[in-house]
Amino acid sequence: MVSIQTDLDDQMVLDLQEDLSHRIVATGAKGVVIDISALEIVDSFVGRMLANNAAVSRILGAETIVVGMRPAVAMTLVELGLSMSGVRTALNLERGLKLLRRIAAGRA
Repeated sequence: MVSIQTDLDDQMVLDLQEDLSHRIVATGAKGVVIDISALEIVDSFVGRMLANNAAVSRILGAETIVVGMRPAVAMTLVELGLSMSGVRTALNLERGLKLLRRIAAGRA
């Protein structure tokens, strides 16, 4: 689980992507939950990196679920025309974990 508690600059986003992929490999994680409920703003770079993180995680055998997206953030992503294909979302952490369990059960 990754909880982002502050707005991210571009370098922090790149570091997160690298750290996350290394952690998935090291632990054999089958799922990743990224909590962005504390983010006020998601720009196009951060939006693309969330999608990239999900794609990299999937290649490494882990599903990614982004939770806690604020309505203003969702509207911004749509207005920017960002495709978040491959990124699963849930309203909150509890629902995100339930979704992850359902996905894991479907793989078994």
